[in-house]
Amino acid sequence: MTDQLTSDEPCGALELVCAFTGAMPTGVGVSRRGRIFVTFPKWGDEVGATVVELRDGTCQPYPDQAWNDPSGNDDAESFVSVQSVVVDPSDRLWVVDTGSPMLQPTRPGGPKLVCVDLDTDRVTQTILFPAEVALPTSYLNDVRFDLRRRSAGVAFVTDSTNSGPNGIIVVDLASGTSWRRLHDHPSTKAESLVDFRPLVEGRPFLMRPPDAPPSPVSFGSDGIAISADGSRLYYCPLMSRRLYSVDIDALVDRSMDDAEVAATVCDEGDKGSGADGLETDDAGRIYVTAYEQNAILRRNPDGAYETVVRDPRLLWPDTMSIGADRYLYVTANQLHRQPDYSGGIDRRRRPYALFRFAIDAGPVSLVP
Repeated sequence: MTDQLTSDEPCGALELVCAFTGAMPTGVGVSRRGRIFVTFPKWGDEVGATVVELRDGTCQPYPDQAWNDPSGNDDAESFVSVQSVVVDPSDRLWVVDTGSPMLQPTRPGGPKLVCVDLDTDRVTQTILFPAEVALPTSYLNDVRFDLRRRSAGVAFVTDSTNSGPNGIIVVDLASGTSWRRLHDHPSTKAESLVDFRPLVEGRPFLMRPPDAPPSPVSFGSDGIAISADGSRLYYCPLMSRRLYSVDIDALVDRSMDDAEVAATVCDEGDKGSGADGLETDDAGRIYVTAYEQNAILRRNPDGAYETVVRDPRLLWPDTMSIGADRYLYVTANQLHRQPDYSGGIDRRRRPYALFRFAIDAGPVSLVP
């Protein structure tokens, strides 16, 4: 690691894209034409639309208000509570619906992956996850794509639940078939407090209910990113400083059993911080949101890390997206200040923020 990590001085040129005075944001996706989409999961704030497009500095429900008004937590034709939005290499927007407002148990119809055509702003595909894939305990977190595989591409989704087995979900985009990989594998699980004691703003990051002693936070596989050549899938538990990767050929080969897939997992080492989000660029580098340091780190192809941005405004950097404009976009949402981690007191201070900073690379684009 660079000794920038131990300095208190800001580094990097962080530019404010949008300030949010309402609900806290998590996901961000940037299209090839520069359109920006943001998500607001239902974690207790009043959420008028769980997916929005930023237009002239305002949040507009996307693709429309009807898609943001579910009839229930099992509504297959509306967004229930969206965690992430990702623009794929064909410039389509994919929406990861947890189906789990307030981390409630999921019901079939709620957890889903939805594709929106950005030319027409219409939903073109809805992939529902069966109960044996998106479990009642599941919390679907983030997604990445390789459109070269199978007939129409493959998606990979992390299950970061804090109340059941973690893992990675693989999706055949042509058929909509999905299956779990690395189910309850050690690399997808939160580490114990013996192995990982995160400090955020100088305080231990723990569950702090109002009338009970503090306890460990237990969210698992969260950040996800795909290598520039499409050979490895990188991922990390929220509560860990380890970075892992797995062979993508193994993930998609349904003839391989769980043990054979797990044999391809590589512990990529200590990444220097707990991380909520991962991203990769087309130069073969991995970006890590370092919530302990209010920073974003970058791992270069030689394995060395550097701090590319550190700023006191980066209060819990969450999700990243690299645009064709060669900027990296990142949300900062003060997640650690929520009442669940503050003894029932909401310590968040609006506004929340979407930032960006320039990098000398573009997004990974795995297309036929």
